[in-house]
Amino acid sequence: MIPNPTIALLIFSILVLLIYLGIKTRVWNRRTKAQRLKAQVEDVLKQLYHVQHSNKKATLNAMAGALKMSDSKLVYLLEHMAGLNLIRLKGQHIYLTESGTDYALKIIRVHRLWEKYLSEETGIDKSEWHQRAEMMEHNLTADQADELYRSLGSPRFDPHGDPIPMKSGEIIESSATPLSGIHPGKYVRITHIEDEPEVIYKQIINEKLHIDQQLKVLSCDDNKTRFLSEGIEYELSTIVASNISVKELNDEESFEAQAVRLSTLKEGEKAKVVGISKECRGANRRRLLDLGFIKGTTIETGLDGPMEEPKAYRIKNTLIALRNDQADLILIEKIAS
Repeated sequence: MIPNPTIALLIFSILVLLIYLGIKTRVWNRRTKAQRLKAQVEDVLKQLYHVQHSNKKATLNAMAGALKMSDSKLVYLLEHMAGLNLIRLKGQHIYLTESGTDYALKIIRVHRLWEKYLSEETGIDKSEWHQRAEMMEHNLTADQADELYRSLGSPRFDPHGDPIPMKSGEIIESSATPLSGIHPGKYVRITHIEDEPEVIYKQIINEKLHIDQQLKVLSCDDNKTRFLSEGIEYELSTIVASNISVKELNDEESFEAQAVRLSTLKEGEKAKVVGISKECRGANRRRLLDLGFIKGTTIETGLDGPMEEPKAYRIKNTLIALRNDQADLILIEKIAS
């Protein structure tokens, strides 16, 4: 029996399509497997760099725990990386080679550029910057990283105060000191906030501490650190304070003892704007400047609404409503009645 030509053509077309899809699936699986391997190798390189940069020695158990990876998986990756001359193994310890260090710095460069981009160009909350940059750092070529670097104005530091490695691999060394090691009575400025571990970073965020914030250290011991900043007295455990790095104010900087947050201005009080916190970036900063929150401008509270926020502030004969988290970013000096 001779089959219908139309049916035969349909069967042939289906067979061709199945073969094509099978080939495409295998190619896709190989590609995604290669991408997954690349990302895992880069994660190991980055972790090794941070360990060595802290003057510690990397071991298999410690690395597996930090990367949340099984020993067998890590051993496979290390053997693969040793074959690529990215690492060398010596006894129980793992070391980066020169080429491994160069590769690690390229990944760190992309990660910190992404965090800078997220902080400057998006409204994404700071608690998400690190995780999002972790996902994106594996998906940018060297040329794309250079383009991002130029578009951001060639930044030297990421939003946490970490130096961004140059294309050549050069990196600025920090001379900052942990807040937990500062003597009472010193005036300092926050230069770096460590974003790992996440639980400590979130606690620092909740305290509304940020880069370039000025502090006066009141007391410091083995258990806690107390300091004054922006009209608020803080008390942090030594563990949390150790994740904040500071530098003493230089001769050209003066401690703004009277500066407090706009959110503390009460009904009937007047103040003058000292400035906008450097924590306020990008479009949000430009918006506040456009609204008139410029250094020296007089400001007072408007009529309070039925809710605690937003609050109304009168500036240049205009009422402007701000949420408390926005008003926290504007520093003022209260004017005595």
